[in-house]
Amino acid sequence: MKKLFLGICLTVLLSSYGCAPHVNTLSVDVLAKTTSSWNGGTLPVYSKGQPEVTILKIIIPPKMTLPLHQHPVINAGVLLKGELTVVTTDNKTIQLEAGDPIVEVVNTWHYGKNEGNEAAEIIVFYAGIQNKPITIKK
Repeated sequence: MKKLFLGICLTVLLSSYGCAPHVNTLSVDVLAKTTSSWNGGTLPVYSKGQPEVTILKIIIPPKMTLPLHQHPVINAGVLLKGELTVVTTDNKTIQLEAGDPIVEVVNTWHYGKNEGNEAAEIIVFYAGIQNKPITIKK
C-alpha cells in the first residue's frame, strides 16, 4: 500500500511539474545579422592572415566624447547600459540605448559620445588579424 501511495504522489508531483512554466528554457534572439554597417556601408572582405578575435568591455563615463578614430577590421557590439551616440565625419549618426546592437563602420573616421548621466557600457567583438591594430586614432 505504501508503494502505491508513493507512486501516486510521484505521478502527481511529476505531472504538476510538467504544467509549470519551464524556467530553464533556452532562448535565442538574433540581435544583428547583416552584411553592412550601421551607416549602410557594405562590410569589407576579411583580410588575409591569422584571424584574431578580440572582445572588449568598454565603459564610457557620462558626458565623455571619445577621440576621432577608425577600425580597419569588422566589429560589432551590444550596449549593455546607458546610452551612446556614434557620429561619422560626414555627420551620419546613430543613437544607441541599453540593449541595442551595433555593427560598426569600417575604415571610416568616427567618434562616440555619452551624452547621458550614467556610464555607457558596451561589449565589442573585433574580427581582426593577428599583429594588426583594431583601432587607429587620428
